[in-house]
Amino acid sequence: MNGEEIKLTLKKYNLQSWSKQKYIDPIPVGKASGIYFWDYEGNRYSDMSSQLVNLNLGYGNKEIEDAIKVQMEKFCFIGPSYGAESRAKLAKKIIDLMPDNMGKVFFTNAGAEANENAIKIARMYTGKFKIFSRYRSYHGSSFGSGNLTGEPRRFALEPGIPGFVKFFDPYVYREAIVFQSEEEAAKYYLTKLEEQIQYEGPQSIAAIVLETITGSNGVIIPPKGYLPGVRALCDQYNILMICDEVMTGWCRTGKMFGFEHFDVKPDIVTFAKGVTCGYIPLGGVAVSSKIAEYFDDHLLSCGLTYSGHPLACAAGVACVEYYEKHNIADQVSEMGKVLGEILEDLKEKHPCVGDARYIGLFSAVELVKDKATKEPIVPYGKDPDGIMGKILGKLKERSFMTYTHENMILIAPPLIITEKQLREEMVKLDEVLSVVDREFI
Repeated sequence: MNGEEIKLTLKKYNLQSWSKQKYIDPIPVGKASGIYFWDYEGNRYSDMSSQLVNLNLGYGNKEIEDAIKVQMEKFCFIGPSYGAESRAKLAKKIIDLMPDNMGKVFFTNAGAEANENAIKIARMYTGKFKIFSRYRSYHGSSFGSGNLTGEPRRFALEPGIPGFVKFFDPYVYREAIVFQSEEEAAKYYLTKLEEQIQYEGPQSIAAIVLETITGSNGVIIPPKGYLPGVRALCDQYNILMICDEVMTGWCRTGKMFGFEHFDVKPDIVTFAKGVTCGYIPLGGVAVSSKIAEYFDDHLLSCGLTYSGHPLACAAGVACVEYYEKHNIADQVSEMGKVLGEILEDLKEKHPCVGDARYIGLFSAVELVKDKATKEPIVPYGKDPDGIMGKILGKLKERSFMTYTHENMILIAPPLIITEKQLREEMVKLDEVLSVVDREFI
């Protein structure tokens, strides 16, 4: 098929996620390498979001590809109850990378399934049923993970499942109160969270689930003291702390896992995306030794045909080894400094940039109509004039490929990006922000 045939066939037979089908216009991709991909006409595009913040090591990583081929020559599939070397190796590698309180891994196919099973495990282990999560969170769109999600993508699932309780993010930029320090902000949000725990009844709350750093909803980085404070509340009220590391895991923030920046030990960690960089779908739930030991004598009522798929686990082993062998976390920290400097310059330069938040190679530019009032360029949960789509189109014209959510532009390139490549691409964003200044505010 040529590119046009692929596009027409997709439009006729394929339902594309999060889209009004009438308006989809997929780019047929012919090849890809590093941080770039090409269409069938030979036009090159720069992947500045690592697709869906999952392609951490870029396209064409030979070590991952070779590991998949070696596993294929042995066998492609064996059920979860059988022993597969790749499954055993990856489980051990993941637990070895986790804090010393962690014990075992349950493998899933993706992040949504990881969060689904984390909820089930928390409820089975504690005997309690309420699950706290935040309004600006995204944890997946299957029924359980979709109820866990706080932002508008949960609306299609409502009325929802009983027991899911939402609370507010520590979104300091948009808070009506002016705080004198990050610690003061953390104290405020923790006080409100504790009040809500008391009102809901801690005897019924199984877990508090948090994206360690809120992802698509704005790369909201918790203020100093916030995550340790949540950990303390969980300990005080006998509640499990679950960190969703689907986006922030696997070196994206400059550490192997995002929670390492905040000196906390979760009870449960969910992961996906960067564990295989999307070469084959894989996710998982890492649980503490105490939780793992509970299921020695109690039924773990979780199961998937493809749990710990041998090909996916082989890709995972190669991927994790690549992170370690090539010091990817250190490289991300270095490139993150460059990205941060560029973003601070853009924030200073452009009237449309209300805030720019970044950690490692994980960042968001928040667009506003007015810096003083902080009025977002589009209302929350709405974009009646398609403004963000038009802005995304301006980036696409310059082959800068990413995605937007609410009034945010996400910038999360593959972790292998060089400084030269990063600077080249951010010039394109600078150009588009100038257009936004002139035409959209």
